[in-house]
Amino acid sequence: MIRWLAPLLFCALPLQAAETIVVGLSQSSVSITADFDGSEILVYGAVKRESPIPTEEPLRVIITVQGPDTALTVRRKDRHFGIWQNRAAITVDRAPSFYAIASSAPLRESLSETEDLRHRITIPRAIRAVGISAEAERSGDFLEALLRIRRAEGRYSLRESSVALTEQTLFRADIALPAALTEGDYKVRIFLTRDGRVVDRMERAIWVRKAGLERFLYQSAHEQPLLYGFAALIVAAAAGWAASALFSRVRW
Repeated sequence: MIRWLAPLLFCALPLQAAETIVVGLSQSSVSITADFDGSEILVYGAVKRESPIPTEEPLRVIITVQGPDTALTVRRKDRHFGIWQNRAAITVDRAPSFYAIASSAPLRESLSETEDLRHRITIPRAIRAVGISAEAERSGDFLEALLRIRRAEGRYSLRESSVALTEQTLFRADIALPAALTEGDYKVRIFLTRDGRVVDRMERAIWVRKAGLERFLYQSAHEQPLLYGFAALIVAAAAGWAASALFSRVRW
């Protein structure tokens, strides 16, 4: 009986991946202060194997960093009676406030369409993954405008062949974070691919929070808006009175 059950139990056990990721981050949190002008995250790691390195297809590494999702409206300006006006608009339910991709090789060589559809790795797939409205889905122009604007702002980036991969084992990449970061949890994903197929993946998180005076003002404005408003009026009145007194003294 045991002889018959042993093969079945062996087949039922999950098969361990031939190649698995061991990864680390240079920092797991980012503090947004009054003088914050951006930051940089180092993602580094290695590939753990139980057998020799496969030789048929080269190993590729893809790293993505995704910020919190936000809703936004994309508008298109048209010339109407000689004046540029906002005419058509669509609402994107949720789109990543930040999305960066770094890869060890061009994406067309590292990732198949099927795997991109499954894991939502490229920027257009990531936007659709978090919930784009049907109206926006039908209008490619608005989606292209969103991508163009956020790339210009440094919020979306694609850096192919920027991941340093040594002997198909050690890898590292530097991911730049802009000054205009949205507070929240940032998801870091690392993918190993061969022949366009994902052979292993790992996920980590980076916490981005306001700190110091920025945090105090943010919490005051959201948790005690009435007192915050009164305090702002008092500060503005005091500043106006001080400026008036200073200029009156200078004039005399």
